[in-house]
Amino acid sequence: MNPINQRVSILCEIFVLAAMAANAAAQPAASHAGQATVVRLTLHEAERLAADNHPQVRAGEFAALAAGESVRETRSAYFPTALVSFTGAGAADGTRIAAGGLNNPTILDRFAAGIGVSQLLTDFGRTSSLVASSRFVADARDKDVEARRADVLLEVDRAYFDALRAQAVLKVARETVDARKLVADQIEALARSNLKSGLDLSFAQVNLSEAQLLLVQAQSDVEAAFASLAAATGSSKNASYELAEEDLPARPDEDGAAVVARALRDRPDLAAQRLADEGSQKFAEAERRLYMPSVSFVGAMGFTPYHQVGLTDRYSAAGVNVSFPVANGSLLAARRAEAAYRAQGQTQVVRDLENRVTRDVTVVWLEARTAYQRLDLTTQLLAQAADALELATARYNLGLSSIVELTQAQLNHTRAEIEQATSRYQFQIRSAALRYQTGELR
Repeated sequence: MNPINQRVSILCEIFVLAAMAANAAAQPAASHAGQATVVRLTLHEAERLAADNHPQVRAGEFAALAAGESVRETRSAYFPTALVSFTGAGAADGTRIAAGGLNNPTILDRFAAGIGVSQLLTDFGRTSSLVASSRFVADARDKDVEARRADVLLEVDRAYFDALRAQAVLKVARETVDARKLVADQIEALARSNLKSGLDLSFAQVNLSEAQLLLVQAQSDVEAAFASLAAATGSSKNASYELAEEDLPARPDEDGAAVVARALRDRPDLAAQRLADEGSQKFAEAERRLYMPSVSFVGAMGFTPYHQVGLTDRYSAAGVNVSFPVANGSLLAARRAEAAYRAQGQTQVVRDLENRVTRDVTVVWLEARTAYQRLDLTTQLLAQAADALELATARYNLGLSSIVELTQAQLNHTRAEIEQATSRYQFQIRSAALRYQTGELR
């Protein structure tokens, strides 16, 4: 056969094999897409779903509502208490209570109905301190809701960008399989015509198998990323997602001290601990006021439709009651000391959290800066790897290099594509983490 015709025949066979491989790869993907339910989602929509539906956020909201009710409970001491009573009594003639305590032993036959009223006049600031303490605690629970929401939103952002990264790696894996299969098919066709050695074919097939392994792992990573995203949004059902790309965030602030200062000012969890500290200080003050007297107004009135001779049909009385603690087995002293120790402990909790926030913000800020610097480097790496692959392919086709050089160039190019895709989403994850650390993610 004419050498020219032989080469034309080989090239035609290569193109046919490549077309068949591309068609076979497209069919399973189309079938899979037809079976799966695809949910279109943006980052903003994912965050909104999580903020509305995530159990951690809902639990925090209910805890905040409960803390708000505790304020009403404490403030109730400012208002009068009224009790309506119905009493009936009868006794045998000459009966007296002779044991059981210091009391009025006389029992009068009667049936009566009346109302008793008591009103706190003053307890010298104890109730006001308790109300202030409960308000600080309620405000702390509100901040805790913001902190929980920030935690959930951070997980959503991480899961969202991890899913985008997994999809990008899957795309690279599919393109790598297609490219390496094409090369393997070409070398196989050339090997059948004794234009390439069996060693070259073996290297090409090994290279293709590595790409197929990468594809299998990438497909698994995508499914796992989708499951993580569903859980982060508060859903118990897994789904396939069509995620929208997000614009790259701005470059991190160059002033690390300003970033730390912003975090110490705006972090909701730190604000919650500071409010809890204020509440514990107010509670300790209320416990110190247990030694002060309590002054209350008391009154009662009613009527007795049935009564023993000598009683009137109606009754009323009013007075002022003053109670002053004298001795109670050091109970008040212990309560005062306990509250003071707890307040001091809460102050140290705030200090510890401030230290940890400073450390965490600094670390995440450095990671975000590093991730930003990697963007340009990975782009340059990909361009250089693409040039190297093009050159290695041309040299191999001209017979100027071995299959080892070509496979190494292919491997470098695949790694560069994965690094480039990963660096983009890692920077977005680090930026979200920095926003969380500084209290901007709410």
